Amino acid sequence: MAATPVALRKLMESFAALPGIGRKTAQRLAFYVLDMPQEQADSFAKAILEAKSTIHNCKICQNFTDKEICDICSSPDRDGSVICVVEDPKDVMAFERLQEYHGLYHVLHGLISPLDGIGPDSIRIKELLVRLQTGDVKEIIMATNPTIEGEATAMYLSKLLKPLGYKVSRLAFGIPIGGELEYADNVTLNRALENRTEL
Repeated sequence: MAATPVALRKLMESFAALPGIGRKTAQRLAFYVLDMPQEQADSFAKAILEAKSTIHNCKICQNFTDKEICDICSSPDRDGSVICVVEDPKDVMAFERLQEYHGLYHVLHGLISPLDGIGPDSIRIKELLVRLQTGDVKEIIMATNPTIEGEATAMYLSKLLKPLGYKVSRLAFGIPIGGELEYADNVTLNRALENRTEL
């Protein structure tokens, strides 16, 4: 490794730091980038920098956007009486692929996990509660993953919201326990949405 140029080593380490990327894949990606034409490499680097500098959380739903309020929250065609609560922005993308759900979302950016030191104050629950004070929301769908953390978060929110008079439902999962929403196929995800149950 001593003969490896410092810049190449840093590039490999940067790729290896990404989730799901091992040492060999990081090396392959680094060499691929070096083989890119300069214009393509510049465009790739610019896309990363642009995303980091322009993407932030929607002030209403906490999803990623490049505007103050995202397109979903600002759309007059969405049903404001239903909010689907998800763990992260990838889950919003999974539901939007369906083109069957027409309500709004709330992105928690994490799940309650006491073992990892993540409590209710570490995720976007406060923003959800503030938001509920100013809307006509009737139903809140808990669409967290069917993991221990996902279930704990759904139950915590249910106990918080039901006494306030909201209908709180849970997706009827057709995916295995420990599975993740972003990898679910459209049919399974749609069936889970249609067959949700009240908590």
